Amino acid sequence: MVQARNADSPRRKRRSQLVRGAAIGILLGTSGLSSPLISPAIAQGYSFSQVTIEGNQNVEAASILKLAGITRGQQVTAADLNNAYQGLQNSGLFEEIEVLPQGSRLVIRVKEYPIINVIAFEGNARLKDEVISSVIQSKPRRVYSPALAEADAASIAEGYREQGRLAATVTPKIIRRDDNRVDLVFEITEGKVIEVERLSFVGNRAFSDRRLRQVLETKQAGVLRAFIKRDALRPEQIELDKQLLRDFYLSRGYVDMQVIDATAEVARERDGSFVTFTIKEGQQFRFGNITAVSEVEGVDAAEFQQALRLRSGSVYSPQDVDSNIARLESLALKNGLTFVKIEPVVTRNERDMTLDVAFTLRRGEKVFVERIDIEGNTTTLDEVVRRQFRTVEGDPFNPREVRQAAERIRALGYFADAQVNAEPGTNPNEVIVNVDVEEQPTGSLSLGASYGVSTGIGFNIGLQETNFLGRGQTVGLNLAVTSDSGDSSILFIEPAFLGRDLKLKFNAFYRETDNDNATYDTRMIGIVPALEFPVSEMGRLEVRAFARESKLFDLYMGTPDDPDTPEDEFQLGTTPIIVRDADRGPLQSFGAGLTYTYDSRITGLNPKGGTLLRFGLDYAGLGGDVDSLTANVLAMTETKVWNEDVTLRAVFEGGAIHMFNDEASRVTDRFFGSGKIRGFESSGFGPRDQASDDALGGNYFAVARLESEFPLGTPEEYGITGGLFADFGSVWSLDDVTGWDDSGGPGINTVDDGFHLRSSIGFSVFWDTPIGPLRFNFAKALAKQDYDKEQFFDLTISTKF
Repeated sequence: MVQARNADSPRRKRRSQLVRGAAIGILLGTSGLSSPLISPAIAQGYSFSQVTIEGNQNVEAASILKLAGITRGQQVTAADLNNAYQGLQNSGLFEEIEVLPQGSRLVIRVKEYPIINVIAFEGNARLKDEVISSVIQSKPRRVYSPALAEADAASIAEGYREQGRLAATVTPKIIRRDDNRVDLVFEITEGKVIEVERLSFVGNRAFSDRRLRQVLETKQAGVLRAFIKRDALRPEQIELDKQLLRDFYLSRGYVDMQVIDATAEVARERDGSFVTFTIKEGQQFRFGNITAVSEVEGVDAAEFQQALRLRSGSVYSPQDVDSNIARLESLALKNGLTFVKIEPVVTRNERDMTLDVAFTLRRGEKVFVERIDIEGNTTTLDEVVRRQFRTVEGDPFNPREVRQAAERIRALGYFADAQVNAEPGTNPNEVIVNVDVEEQPTGSLSLGASYGVSTGIGFNIGLQETNFLGRGQTVGLNLAVTSDSGDSSILFIEPAFLGRDLKLKFNAFYRETDNDNATYDTRMIGIVPALEFPVSEMGRLEVRAFARESKLFDLYMGTPDDPDTPEDEFQLGTTPIIVRDADRGPLQSFGAGLTYTYDSRITGLNPKGGTLLRFGLDYAGLGGDVDSLTANVLAMTETKVWNEDVTLRAVFEGGAIHMFNDEASRVTDRFFGSGKIRGFESSGFGPRDQASDDALGGNYFAVARLESEFPLGTPEEYGITGGLFADFGSVWSLDDVTGWDDSGGPGINTVDDGFHLRSSIGFSVFWDTPIGPLRFNFAKALAKQDYDKEQFFDLTISTKF
């Protein structure tokens, strides 16, 4: 059995002996020198007519002499001999070194470091051998270096530290083999993950610890710590957390906020850590007087004053200031004013805690963009990166535009890193913009699962490439299946059609339902090409065309009309309304539509929430079998109150379909309000043929949902919050209301399609789990009709993994 030993201790001992021996030899010169002659010998130095190299096997003698820096006949002193020893030692080639003067002959005796035979890792389970091998510099068939082995051990320990295993230890050891070879073994003790047991704050008054923890990248360890890896302590992440805290307070008007200290203490058992941030909030400031001032001759500031979108009295935010600077710069370029810069001059008013901002127009230096150089994009085409800039070669240089372009490049999601900077050009008044990117994979395969009380378990699989052929195009294929439906679609998006901010979309879909709670099935297939473009800072417009075909099939015809059939076993078939829909056969519709979307969240100016407005119109009548106009609207707003611990949401949705030429709407085109009002089953409210129990949908729907989300007092690392909600709405109006009558024959006006307000209230539990966000809804229907179908409990889960 070959025993592994640490070579460092014997080696250091032997080196110490050799150094002492060399020093004695240098001082004495030869064994015949007596004590009184020591000082003169040192003073006059040595001259060697012969230098002998001993012990070298792989390193040439000439190389050793060069490292020592000594040649034959050279006059050397004791300091020169010491330098020779140090030069040989620093080469890292020799395990033992002796520099011995012997009269007129100098003997340099070395023992070379062995050659590494194999490298092995012992004790590692969390990191595979392949991963560790990629971070070390020692390699087989190379000279063994103790210093390099120690550095490799530190690199391996750093890899474990990044996983939160601060207690990991790595010890390099060698096993001697024949022919001056060794096996290098790294003995690893991985230790446990040092989790963040507690994140706490000192000095915060405006915001609770819970709210501030949501800002940090570091997370506390929770009940699901076996699955969640973000709870490990990473010291380098503390600096990022400090900056996140500063940005959070600054965006809410706390301009004097400081992170005084951030400490991370490891428990004595090294199984947990406690991180504390000491902060000084200061006072919250609001905007005071907002003005535009011109220092450019011939430029009136009145037009720029009107372009400002800041309100006195609102909470100060640097993002608001930056947004208005960009607005004024755009106005200046529109008016033909080049080399004009907008500088905000801020004046503090301590008495009323406001900040006056004067947006000052000043002449800037005449600097042009010489060129834009892009490097690192091995897959992505240059034009994809270049179109993120609003300036081209020859345009006036705008540092703000360069910073915004850098943000847009990073937001693409194509690159692991993107650095944009400017450097002096070939002329004094020119700059070169350098873009250095690092590609990352942009394709994805997603496997998903979903669950709903009414829909059951569902599965979906999706393939998507967001940078197809490096052109920035999106190509996707998706397939979703539940217990009673199937949905497949193909998607293609060109984000810069014709080289402009014009998004080209193409979507093809196939949907089929196999309704367990209905007496018929449906099938729909269609294609939708569309163009989307901006119409304002926060508004976009989509125009589209569509071609669809819908079909009803597998209608249930009921129990055969047999006199021998017991009355309690007789069942009616599909309602005559659906039968008449099915008798129209497959219906084809061709048309066009548009959707306007206003989303204040895209600017990020309001950190407490935002507003989303969407309005759409679709006209089907450009050929085919359907002539109709369908309108839909969505309005949603969200805000945080009570020091941002409580989130309030309000959502309104509505829709209407109008048929032309006295046609009747079809069940595949009508609104059902599925999932719109909690407390009711899917298709559980609205017009219904009570005899066959078929939900019919309606030509109109309107719902309003009010909701709050708040902490429940549980540890926030569990990801559990609560909510209260109240829903109101209805689905109503049919063109055909002739269904079954009580005797099983066709009846007149037997279906109630009037407007009947439904409402419900309830309580929700939100749970953010590693497998996806879970939501438990407990609802009670208050206003309802006798034929509506209630649902007290609902659980939804949707995730991708």
